[in-house]
Amino acid sequence: MAKLYFRYGTVGSAKTLNLLAVAHNYRQQGKKVLLMKPNFEIRFGRERIKSRAGLEMQADILIVDETSLQGIDYSGTSCILVDEAQFLSAKVIEELRMIVLRWNIPILCYGLRTDFKSRLFEGASRLMELADSIEEVKATCYYCNRKSIMNLKHVNGSATNEGPSVELGSEEKYFPACYQCYCKELEKSHSFKHQTDRVRI
Repeated sequence: MAKLYFRYGTVGSAKTLNLLAVAHNYRQQGKKVLLMKPNFEIRFGRERIKSRAGLEMQADILIVDETSLQGIDYSGTSCILVDEAQFLSAKVIEELRMIVLRWNIPILCYGLRTDFKSRLFEGASRLMELADSIEEVKATCYYCNRKSIMNLKHVNGSATNEGPSVELGSEEKYFPACYQCYCKELEKSHSFKHQTDRVRI
């Protein structure tokens, strides 16, 4: 029986590289794979799925909130791969869940679990609730050798947890960080806000 997979990791954990490797393996065997991504994710081109390592492929389906994935003919498809799944709406995730059930096709969703404020993205939240298999794509902290679990945002060289969760086209950089380094870097820039207001490490 096919499954819905959620493979999540911090920035820089090679999620997209993993997705492209899976697509390559299927296609090398002559099997049909569909690649999907959110329509507004345009960092490398609206229709391109590209890893930081330089590998890239063309997306077959661009998803917007109004997209209906149920009316597509998936005959002959061996696998569906979804990049940047955290940006999808809960409704789209629910449609992917039903496609797995009705067409018996495995769907592998790759994306971030949380934003730079440590809050679940809508798509990631629904995947955590509905996926048959949840796997972490691990990476190390940019600042130390511990495992990264946070996505740390920088604007003009300073760490921050201010601003909208989705801000495409801006100049900030995101770094993978363990929680300890996440707190330390935000403390340095005096922008750490959490349940305890200030946490000093």
